Amino acid sequence: MSAPPPAHAPLAPEAVDLRTRFAGLELQTPLLAASGCFAYGQQFAAFTDLRRLGGLVTKGISPAPRYGNPVPRICETAAGMLNSIGLENVGVDAFLADKLPFLRDLGVSVWVNFFGTDFPTYVECAERLSAGAGAGIDVLEMNISCPNIKHGGIEFGTVPEVAHRLTKACVEASSIPIVVKLSPNAGDIVGMAQAVKEAGAAGVSLINTITGMAIDVRRRRPRIATTYGGLSGPAIKPIALRMVHQVARALPDLPICGIGGVMSGEDALEFLMAGATTVQVGTALFAEPGAIVRITEELRALMGELGIADVVAAVGVLEAIPPEVPYVPA
Repeated sequence: MSAPPPAHAPLAPEAVDLRTRFAGLELQTPLLAASGCFAYGQQFAAFTDLRRLGGLVTKGISPAPRYGNPVPRICETAAGMLNSIGLENVGVDAFLADKLPFLRDLGVSVWVNFFGTDFPTYVECAERLSAGAGAGIDVLEMNISCPNIKHGGIEFGTVPEVAHRLTKACVEASSIPIVVKLSPNAGDIVGMAQAVKEAGAAGVSLINTITGMAIDVRRRRPRIATTYGGLSGPAIKPIALRMVHQVARALPDLPICGIGGVMSGEDALEFLMAGATTVQVGTALFAEPGAIVRITEELRALMGELGIADVVAAVGVLEAIPPEVPYVPA
């Protein structure tokens, strides 16, 4: 067996530096609010100090407003939740006029998630957000992985050649760095990451929700109106960690934002050790709007306890099982 990693003297939490860099950006902490879980930010201002976030990712923006799917469109599961919101949003024009000014003044990194229903509308959305944002947006997070996108959404998120073409077109249409949110439904997650990297993506977000369903046995009906929805929360964390680790090992120079079931500071540190440099918190916010501030302080305290002085020292330090040691399931 390999020797355990060397022990490091504990540090006071205040001595831990949580600053991190992602695709040329410097964030005050690695923790961001995930798309679809934090609306446009204003709605959470009464519940938490938004200026203590590393950043926030808006809900998905499309060229025109969308009203979303019929209700019920969300339900709890044993280890998370299912949602089929249908990407309801105000559209590009209303976002730029009514939502972005508030975000500009927060002093945290602003990422705008965006999507289209087909190739031209993806490119249109990237172009219009880039042209109208001024200095208010740090990253455009391109969603090619939502299970609720029809008209090619699955193909965009699972076929590397298609993802490459779409990413390249959006990168060329935008002056803002584009991070691609990849689908866990892809057969080759490393191949997908490689494809969008070669197309000019500044990084990737891993992962989006996993398609699932829940049944009301007494009514003999699905619990959400669209039957299937996206599963998020602690149930998907092991899958997300595996995919982050695979991409980080194969493409060590590609920035990764880890997503999936982050409920505590220890969860966040797992993603950093797997190779992510930033981490998004999503489902936890539905039950605890101030979860990111709590998780940030838990991360700081845990890093101090383990003698990890800064985020750079935590990223990608996972010890692999040596090849000569056989894996024995518990």
